[in-house]
This record gives sequence, structure tokens and C-alpha cells, in this order.
Amino acid sequence: MRLYKLGARRVIVTGTGPMGCVPAELAQHSRNGECAAELQRAASLFNPQLTQLINQLNNEIGTNIFIAANTNMMHSDFVNNPQAFGFVTSKIACCGQGPYNGIGLCTPLSNLCPNRDLYAFWDPFHPSEKANKVIVQQIISGSTQYMHPMNLSTILALDSKA
Repeated sequence: MRLYKLGARRVIVTGTGPMGCVPAELAQHSRNGECAAELQRAASLFNPQLTQLINQLNNEIGTNIFIAANTNMMHSDFVNNPQAFGFVTSKIACCGQGPYNGIGLCTPLSNLCPNRDLYAFWDPFHPSEKANKVIVQQIISGSTQYMHPMNLSTILALDSKA
């Protein structure tokens, strides 16, 4: 509410991605490449509550100021089916050390993949540039399962008429 009172008229709020599926968590908790169940459960509880909170705030204000970006679903699409997005893997980071390249930071001493566009994750935590483009495309034009109550293109179209 404070953002609105300070003059904000459109705020995109991102949920959390599939935290248990990032290479850092796979390196610490996975034996066979499975996601860390407890972190996945936390994300599955948090994200719907975030959408409920945004709906509640928008109802109090009387208009759609706050927009929820379901980044968990956006990430899950390429984590669960990396080949559909042109990735060879969503389990191994392009740059890192140890199992799944999920230990430590990306440094000059790290393992580095030959083609970062083939990896869903750049480092133990962050999506690659190509994966981020997939996420941005969903923010711009994704359905309401990705962006609630509307995507960025719809926001821009509505605001251009105001």
C-alpha cells in the first residue's frame, strides 16, 4: 500500500522460482538429479499466497496496480522440459564447480560449458541469458497462468489509452 501512496501505479511482483531445482540445491541435496522437495513445497505454498495478497491489495485500491509474475511456473516449464526450449540440460549450470556445477561461484577456475545457450542455468542459482529471454517473453505476453491479472503487453495497451 505504501508504494501506491507514494505514487506507484504499476508494480510487477515476482514470485519465487523452483528453488529446489537450481544446480546449487541439486549439488547439496540430490543423488539422482531430483529437486529438493522441501524447497519446492515452500515455493508451491508461497506463490499462490502472493497472488492472493496481490488480489487483496488490488481490491482495496479498486484497480490493478500490483501484477503477479508466476516465475515458478515460468522456470518450471524449462526445468521440467529443457529440450522443448533448446536446452540440453536444466540440472547442470554452465559455469560452476562440483556436482551439477552447483558448488561455489562462477570464477576463472570454474568449469565452463562450451555453449551457454544450451544450458538453462548460467551459474548455481541464476537462469542463463536464453532462459531469461523465455521468462521475459512470458512477462510480456504470457497468459494469466503466468501473469495475474494481466501481462505487460495488456498493461501497456491499457495505460496508453489513459
